Amino acid sequence: MIADVQDDKGRALCESLGSSVASYVHCDMTDESHVRDAVDAAVSRHGKLDIMFNNAGIIGSPCMQILKSEKADFERVVGINLVGSYLGTKHAARVMIPARRGSIVMTASVASVDPAMTPVAYTCSKHAVLGLMRSAAVELGQFGVRVNCVSPYALATPLAATAFGMGGEELEDFMHEHAILKGVRLKAEDIAEAVLFLGSEEAKYVSGLNLLVDGGFTTANPSHGLFKYSDV
Repeated sequence: MIADVQDDKGRALCESLGSSVASYVHCDMTDESHVRDAVDAAVSRHGKLDIMFNNAGIIGSPCMQILKSEKADFERVVGINLVGSYLGTKHAARVMIPARRGSIVMTASVASVDPAMTPVAYTCSKHAVLGLMRSAAVELGQFGVRVNCVSPYALATPLAATAFGMGGEELEDFMHEHAILKGVRLKAEDIAEAVLFLGSEEAKYVSGLNLLVDGGFTTANPSHGLFKYSDV
């Protein structure tokens, strides 16, 4: 089940996947009644909830200076990125605990580890999502419920391109230039594969993990440039 506020896109995606396997429900992740109803709709349709993927998020203002940031923007980013993940986790746990099984996956970010490249509101929200995941993993493990995060390197999504004032290809080129791992570019499908792994039985003993899909970006520091080979 797909839950979102972008009704046209959500319904179109469900149609492309097929109505027998996908359905759509309007859901504002900052509204607890919406989240509760979306979870209940999934259980009503499928009889259970195996996996909850908390993926709603925004970047907010691209302003990198805290002195120029706005409180309203900060609250909006935290409201969607953190509160949305909290509500999704809360109501997924509500139906997973009685079943004594389930997998909750949240989208964090490399900004949850390295704050140097993102605005303050986004960085704070993703650090908090990581804390939420760890807290929930400890609490819910006794019920057989696993909780993990996926933290991607920058993706050239329409949201990111708009936030940074770049075209999709321009942003992808820029991020690839600054990436550690060369010869391959991060795509949305790579993140989807990571989420599918964490939700699957192949990860049945994986919980409390922040899975970094960043090509080694957060392993490095500014001095990594010293090790580039000029003759290769």
